[in-house]
Amino acid sequence: MSTFVIEFQPSGRTVTVEQGTTVIRAARRAGLHINASCGGTGVCGKCRVLLESGTVDGGISEKFSPEEIDRGIRQACTARINTDVCVRILDGAGLKKGQLGTEVPEHHRASKHTFDIDSLREAGLFTPPVEKFFLELPRPNAGDHRSDATRLIQAMQEQYGERHIQIGLNVLRTLRRTIREDDFRITATLARPVNREARARLTQVQPGNWTNRNFGLAVDIGTTTIYGQLIDKNSGKILAEGGCYNRQISYGEDVISRMIHAEKGDGLVRMHELVTDSINEIIDRLLKKQKVDRDEISSITMAGNTAMTHLLLELEPHNIRRAPYVPVSSFYPPIRATDIDLALGDQAIALIYPAVSSYVGGDIMAGVMGSGMYRTDKITLFIDIGTNAEIVIGNRDWLASAACSAGPAFEGGGILHGMRAAAGAIEDFSIDQETLEPMSMTIDAKPAKGICGSGLLIMIGELFEAGVLDQRGRFNRNCDNERIRPGRSGWEYVLVRAEESGTGQDIVLTEVDIDNFIRAKGAIHAGIQTLLAEVGLNVHDLEQVILAGGFGSYIDLDSAITVGLLPEMDTDKMIYVGNGSLMGSRMSELSNHIRRDVVAAMQRMTGFELSEVPSYRDHYVASLFLPHTDASLFPATEKRRRERMGHL
Repeated sequence: MSTFVIEFQPSGRTVTVEQGTTVIRAARRAGLHINASCGGTGVCGKCRVLLESGTVDGGISEKFSPEEIDRGIRQACTARINTDVCVRILDGAGLKKGQLGTEVPEHHRASKHTFDIDSLREAGLFTPPVEKFFLELPRPNAGDHRSDATRLIQAMQEQYGERHIQIGLNVLRTLRRTIREDDFRITATLARPVNREARARLTQVQPGNWTNRNFGLAVDIGTTTIYGQLIDKNSGKILAEGGCYNRQISYGEDVISRMIHAEKGDGLVRMHELVTDSINEIIDRLLKKQKVDRDEISSITMAGNTAMTHLLLELEPHNIRRAPYVPVSSFYPPIRATDIDLALGDQAIALIYPAVSSYVGGDIMAGVMGSGMYRTDKITLFIDIGTNAEIVIGNRDWLASAACSAGPAFEGGGILHGMRAAAGAIEDFSIDQETLEPMSMTIDAKPAKGICGSGLLIMIGELFEAGVLDQRGRFNRNCDNERIRPGRSGWEYVLVRAEESGTGQDIVLTEVDIDNFIRAKGAIHAGIQTLLAEVGLNVHDLEQVILAGGFGSYIDLDSAITVGLLPEMDTDKMIYVGNGSLMGSRMSELSNHIRRDVVAAMQRMTGFELSEVPSYRDHYVASLFLPHTDASLFPATEKRRRERMGHL
């Protein structure tokens, strides 16, 4: 895609953006503020800029007179860049100098970790756990009376060096007919064990050569959302992907509510049905999209937290939520997919990631494997941020893990106008230091309906740095501004007025919302500090930080440090992996060696139960401030804040 340079006056700042980027998003990337309280939907008409050179698509509003349009006045929120341009931010649209007191780095400043299939091949690790082999069997004759099964097993050894193979009864029942259907030309599907000493299992025999049609599925079983990928196991490519909400949500957004329901009557069966229905919905969609038959899926690898895995397998989760927090099992054998009601053929094998403990599950192990932290020399902090936050510290020699309950704030829960990251959710925000006017941007540029987790993080960071919020998360009562007012839930800041919103009511951020957020971020920061202390390290010892999870994929690093969610350190050391659980599942679909590595990594992992570590409570209480009670932990943040709010 083409890129263009946009210059902003009077600040003189420039930024390179992709074609089609709106002027207001380019301004945000450059660290500039333009008033836009409607969420960037073209309703309020406050984001007026002057186009001094170049051209843009759109940006003309019915609020503008013909003379203004001829002069080059445009709406920053609807004007899309298609050439190099120079734009002047007009008085009243932003600060007098047209810029914020500090730059706000965009998401792309941190490196994005991607799964590299070529490096897997080069390392000799591209060995799918379930693979197809074409065989031309010798025909029986007067001197060769071997059974059909023996003939097949010996051919696998002679032609491919595969030894120690067992054949299931379901394959034996159709073997005679199958091998003769195409004159003893067959395709054998072999499921390899993790243990090299164990026997591989022949799961399917097909007449003819079907080696070019070998597909697998990778699935992340999230508490809120389930994602899946259809994979070509010969090339390693993702052919299709998609997701849907976990239907268990109807029984509670958190795992505790679902485990409680599972203990009642047929509740466990119901939880199993809901999650398998969700997975089957994704399977149906992916297969139809690529015209792949169910019988062509040889395996499916799934990763979820310990509770989700128990509910999927109909294992009683009773003791997961009760001290001393003991799961039924941490490791799970290969399972026939149909045995857990997945809509696949009898030949498909379900492979499930093992768990570390009751609250550090297979999704985290998949993230550790997918991110590669288990094989690096660097001391690494891995964080998966969601309703629960899981933390892993270590490298190739050792690993330590813990989990803390952050609550639903990062996914929009417990926030008056909170919502999931969907169209109309405010996802980006800045504030004019002098007028306290907001610049809000919504997902898909739809009228604002609420606040998503990533937007909430940026808002609180901006309001705190601007001096609108104090360390306790309370609004500065000395700010003489109509957007800061008392409300039904205490003091609040008006983000979007009713006439500009998509709900017909004011969208506000309240002190109760901020308090819920501080408790969530405090739990995570305290978890990091506690786990570091337990392994004899501090923040300065960290050489790399890996961020995973739905919220972690969109987190603004400077904002996360400003509020004390993440420790203050060089953002160049931070890496995004996106959905680590899905990445790890895909890796295991393509490499049996990775599956063996999972077992080895599990043996190096030490789990900590934070509720049993006395210092965790102290760290938590100290973290219930912005960014922390100990300002020396965040020196750069404190300096930047004092400089920015110096006029207040």
